[in-house]
Amino acid sequence: MRTIMPLLIPSTIVLLALFHTSSSQLSPIQAPTTPTSPPSPPQPQPSPPATAPAPGFNTVPLVPVTPNGAPTPSIIPKGPTIDIVQILRKGKRFSVLTRLLKTTQLINQLNSQLVTSSSGGLTLFAPEDSAFSRLKAGFLNSLSDRQKVELLQFHTLSSFISISNFDTLTNPVQTQAGDDPQRLQLNVTTYGGSQVSMATGAVNASVTGTVYSDNKLAIYQVDKVLLPLDLVLPSKAPAPAPALAKKGLPKSDKGNSTEGDDSAGAGDDDSDGKALPAAGVSAGCSMKWLNNVVVVGMMGLVGGVMM
Repeated sequence: MRTIMPLLIPSTIVLLALFHTSSSQLSPIQAPTTPTSPPSPPQPQPSPPATAPAPGFNTVPLVPVTPNGAPTPSIIPKGPTIDIVQILRKGKRFSVLTRLLKTTQLINQLNSQLVTSSSGGLTLFAPEDSAFSRLKAGFLNSLSDRQKVELLQFHTLSSFISISNFDTLTNPVQTQAGDDPQRLQLNVTTYGGSQVSMATGAVNASVTGTVYSDNKLAIYQVDKVLLPLDLVLPSKAPAPAPALAKKGLPKSDKGNSTEGDDSAGAGDDDSDGKALPAAGVSAGCSMKWLNNVVVVGMMGLVGGVMM
């Protein structure tokens, strides 16, 4: 047994060496490995050339809409979920319009209409500050409180009008200022669905962009203040009083009237002068007739006496 063990160990080593040699000859040659580098970031694809936008106003809202239909606030406000003043402030170019809405307190009425379930929504045409600066100096200060409310209501429609529905309006378009077709007329014209112009009889304006739009409220930017004729034309003057009308007669008429009065007076004097002889003649005739009666009576009396 001791003589067998020394012989088995060399034989085992030889067999292992032969097996390793044959297996290395059968295995494929591996390519030398190189350290792998991190994958490079994807290169940005070149963007296609920008096409010129179609003519018309910008349909992208100036103030974005949140999922619940209200502008994104930094502090959650109390009251209505949609606040027109807050939207205009985010637009950063409607400070004059915002001040008018607050000083006239019309903003409270508009916000209340938005939360009323039966309301059909609102459409507001918002002139930017540069449009107000082009008005005649002192024009806004010359307006009374009633006229300022009328001016703001003339910029407001009592229904929601989307961009694609301007061509469905019937002229003259009725605003919240009233339905007088002569002094409160607003005519809207569309061109190709992307150009909207308005005429009031006093100014011609255009819609230049969308400030805000959801399914309840639409605010569109206009390049001019929409002035109704009611604020431009002079107010209707009352009819003159009769006394004023008599005083307004020309002097020649007064002279003719005086002469006529004088001639009439002279005529009266002449008629009075002529009436006196006529009265005298009549009196003379009466006296003559009386004398005849007396004579006849005396003759009868004498005749009776004589008989």
